[in-house]
Amino acid sequence: MDKQFNPFSLEGKNIVISGAASGIGRQCAINCSKMGAKLILLDLNEAGLNETLTMVERPEEHFVAALNLTDYDRVPEVIKEGVAKVGRINGLLNCAGISTTLPLNVAKPEVLDKFFHVNVYTAYFLTQAVCKIGNFSKEGGSIVLFSSAAGQLGETCKSIYGMTKGALFSCAKSLACELARKNIRVNSISPGVIVTPINMNLPHIADPEQRKQTEALHLLGLGDPNDIANACIYLLSDASRWVTGTNLVVDGGYATR
Repeated sequence: MDKQFNPFSLEGKNIVISGAASGIGRQCAINCSKMGAKLILLDLNEAGLNETLTMVERPEEHFVAALNLTDYDRVPEVIKEGVAKVGRINGLLNCAGISTTLPLNVAKPEVLDKFFHVNVYTAYFLTQAVCKIGNFSKEGGSIVLFSSAAGQLGETCKSIYGMTKGALFSCAKSLACELARKNIRVNSISPGVIVTPINMNLPHIADPEQRKQTEALHLLGLGDPNDIANACIYLLSDASRWVTGTNLVVDGGYATR
């Protein structure tokens, strides 16, 4: 047996992670560093980013920037700074995003604008910046857009969130076609309900009865950030070198119900 064989290794790879200050983004940073990657970590929350940096392996190797991703003019400058520190990029995890539960009769245009900017525009233009000449590795790599089970399945009062996640699901397929000539793979990942510090106080997690109902929708129970981070390692690694334009569902069986 070849003990050195590990197709999931990220040794020698430089990975950009947005939303790295907490939750799934933070766990992705921790797990990717354990697999050997150097990181460019982005988030609006500077204190949270610095806390993430204390949790990753080899913190001195990584680049951290407190950045509002909707500041579209600044994003390319920060990516260029990150490349100067860690080297050309091999992968991108677009973890940053927000969620809401809002019925149709109270929705307003400004709410849709906010959610599309934060969930869709930021991922799209961060991907654009990462793929600029001189930023991405000449050997290619992998980009992951974060969709959601809500992007493909209906749920009451989740139309705005679902629209944004459905947009990312569709975007990944077209970008996969566009970027294949550069050997850049593009996929989306669709988590089910993940227990993170941010949603611990929300009714569907905090309230025992509602949590029980939510768990019942997932054949394997609710997810942990590690479940998504480890799936992202697969999509970033050479183990998925022949996978592009697809959507990886990691939902504990929610979509089968």
